[in-house]
This record gives sequence, structure tokens and C-alpha cells, in this order.
Amino acid sequence: MGSPDERSTLHSLRWPLVVLAGLALAAFVGLHTCRTIRESQRAVGDAADRLAGDAAEIAARLRTGTITSTFTAAIPEMMPDGGLALELAVFEATETFTRSDDRRVLFDLVPLGTTVTEIRVPVTYRYHLRLDGAWLLEVRGHTCLVHAPPVRPSLPPAIHTDRMERRSEEGWLRFNASQQMDALERSITPTVSARAADSAHLAMVREQCRRRVAEFVRTWLLREDHWREDRFSSVTVLFADEAGPTAGATTPTLTLERPESP
Repeated sequence: MGSPDERSTLHSLRWPLVVLAGLALAAFVGLHTCRTIRESQRAVGDAADRLAGDAAEIAARLRTGTITSTFTAAIPEMMPDGGLALELAVFEATETFTRSDDRRVLFDLVPLGTTVTEIRVPVTYRYHLRLDGAWLLEVRGHTCLVHAPPVRPSLPPAIHTDRMERRSEEGWLRFNASQQMDALERSITPTVSARAADSAHLAMVREQCRRRVAEFVRTWLLREDHWREDRFSSVTVLFADEAGPTAGATTPTLTLERPESP
């Protein structure tokens, strides 16, 4: 058990030893805490640097010039058949073609009658744009403004001769219905080709074509992870053959659909 003097000495040193042990523990905890804080700060700093780098990279990729060049470079990969035309719209219409020929003799005093020929035939019109044409994708906030090549008719339109209907009438002294019918048939292809490119037919399909181009661009934005709330949430399409710098660009053609709230 030791002598009384030894026990007295140990008793007097007990509290200083406790204090020293406490100080050593506190120092150890402090050093460990500082190291943990420094490591945490370093990890936060690294994460911030990565986020800043990612943000800079995203910003660079969302510049107008970069978007356009990346999009045009991806076009061949987006065409499953490797073609250079994107079909935009198709519709069928039944067209009527009529030709009449009135003949008179003796200074137009004696009528010989009138030959009338008529053809009714279904025609399929198709419209496309050239993928190797001039494209420009502008960045306007969260809108991707697409300046697309002009809409073009696919020529010649498809004439469904298997459903063609013919009708002819001849005057009492006229015998040229067959020749007139042949001439009328030969005129159908150039006539429907001209109709396909006129302003009335283009106006009929323009909005359908605009929607189709917007869907085409959205497919690419999805592949690039750009079709989202914090990047692009709408696409607006403007065709090169539309008048004015902002024609057709006032309303988004396609908008990101947001999930309904529960």
C-alpha cells in the first residue's frame, strides 16, 4: 500500500494529472477538428470549383455559335436514312382540271359546238427542307430560336392515276375530245407542280412544318441534355422564306411540358 508519505504525495498530484490529461485530450480533439474542418473546406472548395467549371462549360456550349455548329454537325447522325431532306408535311387533295374548245366558222356565225374535257384526280403534296441548308440557332434566355432553311415542295407531286376520273363532251360537229383529253393529261404534272409551290399551298402547311422542325430540334436538345427547365424550355422556329426578321417568332412553337402538381 506504500508509506503515508507516498500516499500523501500521490494524493497531492492527482488533480494536476487530471488537468494535464484533460488538456492533452482537448489538444488532440482540437487538432482532429481543425484537420476535419480543413478537409471539409477543401472538399467544398473542390466541389465549388467543379460546379464553376461545369457552369462555364455549359455556358460555353449554350453560346449561339457553339449551338449552331454542334447542331449542324449532328444532323447526319440524326437522319436514319442518311438523307439530306427532312420531310415536314404531307396532304392529299382531289384536283380538277378542265379544258374547253369552242369552234365557229363563216366569220363566227355558224357554231360547230364546244368540246369540254375534265379530269379529277387525287394528288399527294409533300413538303420538306434541306438539312444541308443554312441553319442558325440563337440563345434567347430559355428559348432556342431556330432560323431554319425555307420550306420546299417535293416535286413532282404524286398523281394517283389509278383513281383518275375522266369526262368529255363533244359538239355536234366536233371530233377532238380524245386529243383534247390527252393534252389535258399532259398538262397535269406541270400544273400541280406550280400549285405546290404557290403561296396558298405553302400557307396551308406552314404551321405543321414549323411544329415538325421544332420537334426535330427538340430531339437534338434532349440528346445534348439541353431540354430542361434550367437550359432550354421552349423552341421557336422561323423559316428563311418568311418575311421580316421576327415573323413567326412571337409565340414559342414548342414548350417544355411541366408535370402537374399533385
